[in-house]
Amino acid sequence: MYSNDPQTPHRMLCYFHDSEIRSKLGYIQFPQRFHGLNKNDIYACELKRLFICNPVGMDGFAGPNHVGTGCFFSRRVFFGGPSSFVTPEIPELSPAHMVDKPIHAQSVLALAHHVADCMYENETNWGSKLGFRYGSLVEDYYTGYRLQCEGWKSVFCHPKRPAFLGDVPITLIDVLSQNKRWSVGLLEVAFSKYSPVTFGARAMGLVMGLCYAHTGFWPIWSIPITIYGFLPQLALLNGVSIFPKVSDTWFFVYAFLFIGAYVQDCLDYIFTQGTFQRWWSDQRMWLIRGVTSYLFGLIEFVSKCLGIATHGFNVTSKVVDDEQGKRYDQGTFEFGVHSPMFVSLAAASIINLIAFIRGIIGVFRGWNLEGLFVQMFISGFVVLNCWPVYEAMVLRSDKGRMPTKTTMVSIFVAWALYAVASLMLKL
Repeated sequence: MYSNDPQTPHRMLCYFHDSEIRSKLGYIQFPQRFHGLNKNDIYACELKRLFICNPVGMDGFAGPNHVGTGCFFSRRVFFGGPSSFVTPEIPELSPAHMVDKPIHAQSVLALAHHVADCMYENETNWGSKLGFRYGSLVEDYYTGYRLQCEGWKSVFCHPKRPAFLGDVPITLIDVLSQNKRWSVGLLEVAFSKYSPVTFGARAMGLVMGLCYAHTGFWPIWSIPITIYGFLPQLALLNGVSIFPKVSDTWFFVYAFLFIGAYVQDCLDYIFTQGTFQRWWSDQRMWLIRGVTSYLFGLIEFVSKCLGIATHGFNVTSKVVDDEQGKRYDQGTFEFGVHSPMFVSLAAASIINLIAFIRGIIGVFRGWNLEGLFVQMFISGFVVLNCWPVYEAMVLRSDKGRMPTKTTMVSIFVAWALYAVASLMLKL
């Protein structure tokens, strides 16, 4: 991220000098904004809900969460709550300490080297009671959450001109790896003793507790998304209806929930200066993350809880390859490497496509369309969203296409799921 507006410090100081809120104001959060996004933001890296929509709502209560960058903190905020000051181990680090020596003084440089050392926090309160809070891969979310639990307030500042601009990943594997890391970190907070549902609701009130829980339990969405991505389609392949008929009263409940949720979601996005094309990319990536990064993040978190070794921390790559950059600018999905997350995505795409075709053929052969309509609609909707996957598996020949290995493994996984589902239905 880099500064994009020289007026940003002035805007920030206006809040910190407001006598009505200064005593409990912990930090000023600006939204993350990005340059270099392609026209339709195919990977939904803008994250409008996380960086704009939700903070606007939270600003009416205790204030927005910290989102990792574009934030100005009061020094006092890192030393306990507004009415519970925690004395630092080194007096010179106190927020009220005034430096009376030049910056090049030997004692000042020695202290700077000491606190910058990676061993500084050993046997100190830093990371637990002071400073940024450790214990989660999403230290920004966790730190802002804990600070607000202590009684600090925050303010969301969203000027028309972006205060800061940053880069975004331009390959799908980098986007999903980043989201998987976030998923593990969010679950580490959600299922800790500081869970927003319990600890957060008591410390901040039910509304703010639920605001943080909404984000903290994000990866749990992988369960219903994965179920809806596979189960109705496998049943459709076997001619089994699992949803109400179109003439059934309950069908209108399903239709109302689906249409209502999507219309509201689209309007929220467009009202924050988004476009329909970017909203479509956003909802598509939400579905893709559900069967990839959210699902694998949930699996990794459960594995860690069970003591099973998992992959280490990976920093998101922001290095731009010329060919990848061109494909990204053209709005073409970048696969290029084999990944288990691509296997689950490709398997879901294959099953939905075959199920949709099988349903159409079945209708012409006398299947009851009224009973299978919802399943066919879901399959068709997934097929529509998965066009970039089909394109990468079959139509493309560039380096960013789906690896043949991934395609073959996905076909086998799809066949295995179909075989198991058929066997279970027979039983």
